[in-house]
This record gives sequence, structure tokens and C-alpha cells, in this order.
Amino acid sequence: MNVPCSHLFTPFSLNIGGRLTEFDKPVVMGIINATPDSFYSGSRHNERADIQRLALQMAADGADMIDVGGYSSRPGADEVSPEEESRRVVGAVTAIREVLADMPLSVDTFRSSVARAAVQAGADIVNDISAGNLDPYMIPAVAEMRVPYIAMHMRGTPATMQQLTDYSPASVTQAVITELAGVVSRCADAGICDIIIDPGFGFAKTTEQNYELMRNMPLIKEMLPLPLLVGVSRKSMITKPLGITPDEALVPTTALQTLALRLGASILRVHDVKAASQTIALTQLLYQS
Repeated sequence: MNVPCSHLFTPFSLNIGGRLTEFDKPVVMGIINATPDSFYSGSRHNERADIQRLALQMAADGADMIDVGGYSSRPGADEVSPEEESRRVVGAVTAIREVLADMPLSVDTFRSSVARAAVQAGADIVNDISAGNLDPYMIPAVAEMRVPYIAMHMRGTPATMQQLTDYSPASVTQAVITELAGVVSRCADAGICDIIIDPGFGFAKTTEQNYELMRNMPLIKEMLPLPLLVGVSRKSMITKPLGITPDEALVPTTALQTLALRLGASILRVHDVKAASQTIALTQLLYQS
């Protein structure tokens, strides 16, 4: 007997490099940070050969996409100029393109100038932690470039976000739905066709609010029926309650990602591609019809 599950994966498609790409299972997005100070040391990669080696390993381990960032968004991270961020992400994108011509690449940036440079270098998707709120030119730029857009919920900036966790009188879930709905409307009005939403786990949320949001992922999907990206890999919502470091967080990360799949995640943004790919494979076996 099959167990019904109304909140599991919903197939979706994206225009990747001018081609309609269908995704009929949850997607693994591997993280490559071309930065010296991301919160998880295992994701820091600055040398071209190292970036290529990691990208090839991610592809072999089952990555469906790779997300490249050049600006650490952890609280207290150093400021990075747009020019330096562009140099980092363009270098990483071109390095990966030399060894993986067809891998969908996402650029993790809130700056339209960086997004433009990365797409020109070969990136396919723009992943914006600010959902257009830190650069008024971002949404028009994405619409002009005709690439998919990942809009993440955050308040403030990476430096101020953890002082902006008061969502009263609404709940954090209500606020995230309302604010992301406004972004989705702006994106649609601008002409962006492929929109992915990200509730922003760890961004302007307390630990308790992160878990409330995860519990309410089915409601988020119901109210905003778009592909839903979940990024919880090795984050403080895991390490703080357990009293562990990010280096020790693979097993609980995998557990939380399994629950996220059960609650309707479309994309898992991860540091550990093989573990996420295996988790998706087993989850599919459990719930297959």
C-alpha cells in the first residue's frame, strides 16, 4: 500500500540557457563559495583548479545545479566591493564552464552588476538573498537577461538582519508569505517567467522562527505555488540547538533535509551533494507510486 503524501515534490521546468529543462525529482544545488570567509570552511574555494575539482566531484555525486557565490552573507562577514565580487564569481563561473559545459550554474548575489557579469560569463540563474530589496536594478536586470530568478526572503542586510526578527503582529510564516508574494508580483510585472522562492532559513529569523517556517512549508507552497528552495545546510538553526560546529553538522543536516523533502522542497541547496542525492533517492523510493 502506498502512503499518500500531498506535500511531496511537484515537477517544474526552467528555461536554462534558452532550453526548457524539466525537473521531475527534487533538485540538488551544490554550493561553491569563491570567498575566504564563508561560515562553513569546507565550502571556501579560491583557486581555479580547486573550484574545477570540486565542481567535477559535485557532478559525479549527483548535483543538478551548482551555485557560485563571491560574497559571504554570514553575520559579521567582511564587506566586499562589487568589483571584487564580480572578479570572484566570474573567475569561478568560467573555471567551471571549462570542465562542465552543460551544468546549470547559479550566481549567488544581490548586486545587479555582479549578476550581469556572471551571466555574461556563463551563469544561467540568479540567486538573490535580498529578493531585489538591496538593488533596485536587480529585478529589471534579471527580466532583461531572461534567466530564472531565486528570490529569498530577508530583512535588512547581512550585517543587520539578526536585529530584524520581530514579525509581530503577524507570525513569521504570514510575514514571509506576504513579503514574498509582493516580490513575486514585482517579478511577474517585470516579465520574469521563471521564479523560485526561498523562505530564507537563517536570514532575519531566530532558531524558533526557522522551525516554524519549516513546519509551515506546505502552507507556503499552497499560497505561493512555485518551486521552493530550501537552504539549511550546516546552518546555525542546526548547530546552535545541538551545540555543535558546522563541521559536525552533516548528519543532522541530512535529517532536516529529509524532513524538508517530506514537506515539499523542490531544491535542496547543499554543501554535501552526495548525501543530499542519496537522501532524495531513498525518499523517492519510500513514496513512489
